[in-house]
Amino acid sequence: MDLRLLDFLLTLLHLLIIGFNLFGWIWKPTRKLHFICILVTAACWFGLGFWYGIGYCPITDYQWHIKALRGEQNLPNSFIKYMVDAIFGSNVNATLIDVLTGLGFFLAAALSVYVNFFRKSNASFTG
Repeated sequence: MDLRLLDFLLTLLHLLIIGFNLFGWIWKPTRKLHFICILVTAACWFGLGFWYGIGYCPITDYQWHIKALRGEQNLPNSFIKYMVDAIFGSNVNATLIDVLTGLGFFLAAALSVYVNFFRKSNASFTG
């Protein structure tokens, strides 16, 4: 497979997972899958992160390997940092990105726990 296409597909996969991690709790039909996705993300970030560094993502690891084969160098530790820098055309503070990423993740995780285990109402967004 062409490395450019693979890089593009991995970017798309990243964006889909990030979007689903942030907003998948909203719609009732996706809530259980969202909770599982949150658990898998946490297992990577903190479980695998125990050995590879907190926040470890195997998709980022693989994508950075592909980018290196394509000649990209000095890649940041996080995909989100990479995308924010690309969108804003500047070197945004990595710590700020990590803090905002963590806050977004923990908020989405808390909301997922709430809607999956504590919410009494059957009301949901149908989007």
